[in-house]
Amino acid sequence: MTHVESGLGREMASLRADDPFLVEAPSQALALTGYLASVLMTAAATVVAIGIDSGMSIPNVSLVFVIPVIVAGVIYGLGASICSAILGALAYNFFLTEPRYTLAVSDPANVWAIALLLFVGLIVSSVAFTSRRRAINAALLTKQATLLQDYSRDIGAAADTKAVASITSKALAALFNVPAVVILMTGNEAVSVNSAGGLELQAADLDAARSSLVMGSVARAGVYPAVASRFDFWPVPAAAGEDAVIGIAFAPGQRPSSPQTSVDIIARILALALDCQRLRAGRGSPA
Repeated sequence: MTHVESGLGREMASLRADDPFLVEAPSQALALTGYLASVLMTAAATVVAIGIDSGMSIPNVSLVFVIPVIVAGVIYGLGASICSAILGALAYNFFLTEPRYTLAVSDPANVWAIALLLFVGLIVSSVAFTSRRRAINAALLTKQATLLQDYSRDIGAAADTKAVASITSKALAALFNVPAVVILMTGNEAVSVNSAGGLELQAADLDAARSSLVMGSVARAGVYPAVASRFDFWPVPAAAGEDAVIGIAFAPGQRPSSPQTSVDIIARILALALDCQRLRAGRGSPA
């Protein structure tokens, strides 16, 4: 069992360690770090711009303030990048336009310069953030594909249905970085519960799982008939014998926009693996 799950375990660790896009909403600490970094970078850009302006006459010294906008957008996201753009325009107005050390502007041309700096900063913020988002999406899709490949290989080498369910729950937990469960059911009775991620199944969750299997459709947490459930459940009907139900406990407000595609892939592989295990068991049983 340890050998079978080794490839999947390595991929789970990789996904959790360095995939910032697995969590839809950034943490409050990360957001605060981004805003603090944008303030510090803009302050550094202000010092550089003042130094350049005092030593030589450069008409485009305001472009120095675009650098923190790009860096903040690529590393910390849109909010920090916009913060840098606004702070940069204010700093340019306060320190580098006449009258200095005030937000008043005596020359109408400087009004346009400040407005243009802010506009460019906002555009650059959007471009930098979009580039970051696409890069993270591409990296995530690559890792998800690798995880699904490892899952397909490992589940084919599983010794029995419990091993299949265990590998599947761990794959789901790694794929979405949230607690997951796979329940093997005979009729209305749960015969095996395999969870990953540290969230144990409760009575309300099990009732929602049964409802999902009976209806043959997704039972979403907080929505009838899974009002009290913490898991979204997907039914995995089998050709014969035990059916299965997949459960994923997305955090409130952090449910991915379309988890259905990945879950459907795993559900089909799971159904095929369970049927194969039953065929093996049938061939091995005495006549």
